[in-house]
Amino acid sequence: MSTVLFVYAKGGPPLGYALSRVAARSAVHLLALSTLPPAVAASVGRRCASVLTATGPERGDLVSLIVSQAHEVGADAVITFSEYAVVAVAEACAKLGLAGPGSACALARDKRLMRRAWSRRGIPQPRFRAVADERELSDAVAELRLPLLLKAAWSAGSTAHRIIRSADEVPAAWRRAVEVMAESAELGYAELHVAGAGADFLVEEIVPGTADGWFDQAGWGDYVSVEGVVVDGAFRPVCLSGRMPTVEPFTERAGITPAALPPEAQQRVVALAREAVDALGLENCGTHTEIKLGADGRMWVIETAARFGGAMTVPQIEEVFGLDLIGLLVDHLLGRPVSWPARARTPQEARGAAGSLVVLAVNGDGAAWSDRRRWDFPTVRDTVPLSAGSRLSVVAENSLPDGAPVPVYDPAAGANTMAALCLLSAADPETVLDDFRTLVDALPHALPEAEPMEAHS
Repeated sequence: MSTVLFVYAKGGPPLGYALSRVAARSAVHLLALSTLPPAVAASVGRRCASVLTATGPERGDLVSLIVSQAHEVGADAVITFSEYAVVAVAEACAKLGLAGPGSACALARDKRLMRRAWSRRGIPQPRFRAVADERELSDAVAELRLPLLLKAAWSAGSTAHRIIRSADEVPAAWRRAVEVMAESAELGYAELHVAGAGADFLVEEIVPGTADGWFDQAGWGDYVSVEGVVVDGAFRPVCLSGRMPTVEPFTERAGITPAALPPEAQQRVVALAREAVDALGLENCGTHTEIKLGADGRMWVIETAARFGGAMTVPQIEEVFGLDLIGLLVDHLLGRPVSWPARARTPQEARGAAGSLVVLAVNGDGAAWSDRRRWDFPTVRDTVPLSAGSRLSVVAENSLPDGAPVPVYDPAAGANTMAALCLLSAADPETVLDDFRTLVDALPHALPEAEPMEAHS
């Protein structure tokens, strides 16, 4: 039987879901670089031939650790679904002579390298500057067109994003962004291989996005993501995911599969995603490419990752298109024949639709909740009216326990202040979007009030 070393760190699809798909294809040994989620910790041992935990200083040289563990277990493939471990896994695979993302993987991780690669190819993207300190940020603000977005070069989940509308805001924006990256590292949401990555930033112009003219239904966000895979250097698009509008500055609230784009628009988006992925020189990995939509058909590439989309993107694809992307990638890495989709699947080929909603203490209009509430999924499930046939569940791995206070939303911390992740299945993407808007409006009223002491925690 083939053997896979699964390198786990925070981010990516839920561990329980991903592990079950890997274990169905091979014997699996787990190298845990983050603490296992309590909701699945007890079951991990039953699915794995071995579990090695290295969550602190014992990690040492991460690439050497992965290589050593791969030799120890006789791994035929090494895989990760975490943004924070993908560069280390790529380097380890190269040393082991195994199929992996390839030597150019850092171009799909460090946003500065990514943007430079796209600039060389003339791929449309926001104007940007790499910045390493407050002085460089001030210089960039004087050169670029306001408003600007400051972001960490190695972050994920909209962490450490700050909008800068005037030069006077530079000191506070820089200070808070650096603080948030340090806080994220303490929570385990930080690059695990590249030393000092938390100090790397870039600033970019905010392009004028709009969903008008792209979607027939109001309420969609002004960007989409193209989910795909690179197989022996060739990009294979799988489908598109749509979004609700982000919460300021640019925190994602919901992803919906499929995106309800007309066929011609989808083809144009996929073509741009192909250019972006091809420019990075990846070899064998999942891909997740975000594209901003503008007026008159304009588009800009925002970023690409050398891994599948996070949260529930992969489970959503399996539900609506019947494609087990994790299982297919494992088979490919093990040298087995795989029938990848010949082209991106369309909404017309979907079996219904599915979406995941990040629960944040923010109303639909972007305003913070007026008081503190406690997360309680049974209350949400039983009291919020959804469309006939819609099914709502909670992703326990990514959610606070029932009864926990919903965190106050911090724009700089982004998804770090989420309370829960909900999954909704419905007849079509339009219904998912309508139900999510209903949920967002209902949550601050349906959830129980937090006790005074809880509200101050």
